[in-house]
Amino acid sequence: MSWKIVRRDAHPGAPSGIRPLAGQRTRQLSALVGPAFIVVGVALLAFVGLQYGRMFAEQHRLAREWQRQNQPGTAPKLVDDGLIKLVIPKIKLEAVVVEGTSRRQLLLGPGHMKDTPPPGEPGNSVISAHRDTFFRHIYELNKGDIVEVRRGGKVYDYRVTGKEVTGPQDLSVLRQSTDKRLTLITCYPTYYVGPAPKRLVVFAKLVESPDSRVADLKTAIKKPAGAD
Repeated sequence: MSWKIVRRDAHPGAPSGIRPLAGQRTRQLSALVGPAFIVVGVALLAFVGLQYGRMFAEQHRLAREWQRQNQPGTAPKLVDDGLIKLVIPKIKLEAVVVEGTSRRQLLLGPGHMKDTPPPGEPGNSVISAHRDTFFRHIYELNKGDIVEVRRGGKVYDYRVTGKEVTGPQDLSVLRQSTDKRLTLITCYPTYYVGPAPKRLVVFAKLVESPDSRVADLKTAIKKPAGAD
């Protein structure tokens, strides 16, 4: 009777030593994966930090320009200075609005949608912002809440009339009107991971008065909402 000695680490039909080499390569790859993920994570955090830093810097610059233009005696009170300030007391939001809603512009502040009238004028004025910065808390707004828009030395008070969740292709929320309306738009759900599939829309209507009240020009922007 003859005995055949078979190595346990040998692969049938394969030369001796292949399986140990494969295991060694696997261990080497595993050793590299951890540090690679760390590097990617640090790079992403640095990128996000730079974006937030740029946003803060631009908002502070706009706030200083707002204050400079509205210093007593520097300009007629009722001349439109081109800057719009959005104030929503309920969610402690105070920010200067930029013109346009491109990706770059929305990184700097809420954006007034071009081809819609300025707030305070007849029609549907539309302002959009990211859900993870300035409009993070607009889902908390309910019917009757006040949204202030400060422009041209005046304060325009809008009262929220309702809100709804729509698809990104629903353009009915941009429909113009003969009265004075304000529409706020952001992505939804608020804390969705990745590109959010829907839109949250808040509707408001101007509170008419004999004359729009004069803005409190001493109000300063402390920090963009959503940064806490």
